[in-house]
Amino acid sequence: MKVPRSLPEPLAAIPFTLREAADAGITKRQLRHQGLQRPTRGMRVPKAGDVAGPGPAPNIRPYTLITKFAAASHATAFQLWGFPGFLPGSDEPLIHISRPDTAAIMRRPGVRGHRGQFFADEIVELDGLFITSRTRTWLDCARKMTIDELTVVADHLLRLPRADFEGRSEPYATLEDLADMLDRHKGTPGIRKARLALEQARVGSDSAPETRLRLVLENAGLPEPQLNVPVELTGGVVRQPDLAYAGEKVAVEYEGAGHSEAAQIVKDIAREEDFARAGWTLVRISKRHMENEARAAVSKVRSALVSRGWSTTR
Repeated sequence: MKVPRSLPEPLAAIPFTLREAADAGITKRQLRHQGLQRPTRGMRVPKAGDVAGPGPAPNIRPYTLITKFAAASHATAFQLWGFPGFLPGSDEPLIHISRPDTAAIMRRPGVRGHRGQFFADEIVELDGLFITSRTRTWLDCARKMTIDELTVVADHLLRLPRADFEGRSEPYATLEDLADMLDRHKGTPGIRKARLALEQARVGSDSAPETRLRLVLENAGLPEPQLNVPVELTGGVVRQPDLAYAGEKVAVEYEGAGHSEAAQIVKDIAREEDFARAGWTLVRISKRHMENEARAAVSKVRSALVSRGWSTTR
């Protein structure tokens, strides 16, 4: 039997199952001469450096194909979806695979198997990979996350995208979508935390740091701010602060690493001058202010609000 010098596309570029190889006309004997890795039964992986595709998705793909009705889930799906903040299961570098509760849990080296009830729209495809949907992944990870961590992800899913930059005009989920997911799976471990997180979630936060800032301010007893709402200032100038207290004319901006660049510094000064001309106070918060349970951030915002007449007795 003639041994092929190289595997046909796409088998040469991605991990694959023996069934996929057979469908491509490649026998097990021919596969022996390709220098393939064997991470588990029924699976072959091209030599290191040959696997195409960014991130862990190519290495996860065969586990979702090697048996029927399997999908990347939990911490693995959390990472593949690019959810912000705490990664549940980061202390155990395993591939998480879920199957329906009518099937046996997958038991393979390097895999953490799960079983559950899945509705048809809770398993989707991501670049050819079977994976739990964003909303289902949010619920599946609730058991290992705090309420605030779940809120950060919920705000991420609810965020209104900037169509010009992101190529989409709809959020990943709505409040109704998240509530429906919880109603579908009553009794799921972590669902009580997820319900409390949903009560805290808001539409309008542009980033995980903004959500964390909002939560620490509210938990400290400060009023709930508006999120990324356009504010008309003097001369028709419109600014959109991360958080705003319109009644007190206090705006709050969280400034990440990009605000240290020269061009951005010029823009930030102009922004602060715009607020000052309109009689607003702009509070600038950085990562440093969020240390030590964000005491410095809370103190800065509280001082600004009090200076504008706010008090806890109002």
